[in-house]
Amino acid sequence: MAERPARPQTGVLFVCYANICRSPLAEGIFRQEVERRGLAGRFAVDSAGVSAWEGSAPHHLSVEVAEERGFALTGVSRQLVRGDFYDFDEVLVMDRLVYGEIRRLLGPSAFGPQAPIRARVRLFCTLVDPRAEGRQLDVADPISGGIEGFRATYDLLQRGCEELLGELT
Repeated sequence: MAERPARPQTGVLFVCYANICRSPLAEGIFRQEVERRGLAGRFAVDSAGVSAWEGSAPHHLSVEVAEERGFALTGVSRQLVRGDFYDFDEVLVMDRLVYGEIRRLLGPSAFGPQAPIRARVRLFCTLVDPRAEGRQLDVADPISGGIEGFRATYDLLQRGCEELLGELT
């Protein structure tokens, strides 16, 4: 019997402003859920920021919340680049400000027309509530909310990641 061809990986990219709080936490949550369900080989998962502090470790409170939930955050922050929209299938954006920056990045080029992007770009909170409007579309930046703010962000990201994984499988 012939071997079945390997299913191509689905690329999932989480994007926030600096890539130190929300997007690395979402990346870690999604990775943990994928591994828990035995689907690790089916996904390529990463995070980036529109104004990343290149090479910075995740925020210590994101790290703490992840550890409380039984996983570690790995990696360092990186800048979102235009090529990400050709390399990933799904780009989940944490808030409307970041979404606006992405629209600017994907706008017209002085070098002529660009190839259509591969990625589906959408606000993360539409996974949790497809009818969300206004501020409900934003995963609030927990940076000034202390550990409880990071825990609340984790809870929202967990719900959205479960929805995303269900949708993609």
